[in-house]
Amino acid sequence: MNRINQLFQQKKENILSVYITAGFPTLEDTVPALKCLQSNGVDLVEIGVPFSDPMADGIVIQNSSHVALQNGMSIRKLFEQLKAVRLDIHIPLVMMGYLNPVMQFGFENFCKECSRVGVDGMIIPDLPMADFLVEYKEIAERYKLEFIFLITPETSDERIREIDSHTHGFIYMVSSAAVTGTQNSFDNKVEYFNRINAMNLKNPRLIGFGISNKSTRDTVNRYSSGAIIGSAFIKALEETQDVEKGVKLLLERLGK
Repeated sequence: MNRINQLFQQKKENILSVYITAGFPTLEDTVPALKCLQSNGVDLVEIGVPFSDPMADGIVIQNSSHVALQNGMSIRKLFEQLKAVRLDIHIPLVMMGYLNPVMQFGFENFCKECSRVGVDGMIIPDLPMADFLVEYKEIAERYKLEFIFLITPETSDERIREIDSHTHGFIYMVSSAAVTGTQNSFDNKVEYFNRINAMNLKNPRLIGFGISNKSTRDTVNRYSSGAIIGSAFIKALEETQDVEKGVKLLLERLGK
């Protein structure tokens, strides 16, 4: 069974997923970050493939991608770094990348390498679901990779149910229609969260975009299986320029 499915079978609430930008703050920080996050109780890690035009990401993650690319990070380099990662890492790993670099590398090659190093799933925010189902789903399934779809407050109920029917891992529930970034409160999101809960979807959901402190994390934990943290961790790394210190700072801010 895929590690993503195992996680959601074993843990129904308060799941903590953290996004890292591969190759940030230094080129060789990718695997140390995974080890440190795992040892501090993080349940799942989303590994971001740096891209020059990350349209779903706010300025914090954009800047980290820019630094990582300057450091020399590439898809090929990332797979080299991850080649022995499963000797130490047992939590689920999800690769997050944009369509352009993935297609340049080759979609099937990308899936093949993900499978080889032990990645469990992928997120490609700018790959339309219709295209995925027609052209890429069979390839992803062949390599036993879960494809994670995103929903937003603007996603129609019809589309959400379609996504739910084609999902076998979890649904990434974006807290707002904006790009990634941190927020202090989610009070204005409760109506959206309640709407999705009332749909009784078959798949679990993690909520991401804007979670930066104990208050916002507690809120999303009440309305989903857990939280995805991105910009808040990148900010902590910017402040500390050290993986271990950055993880500790993040967890302090989340009240963990």
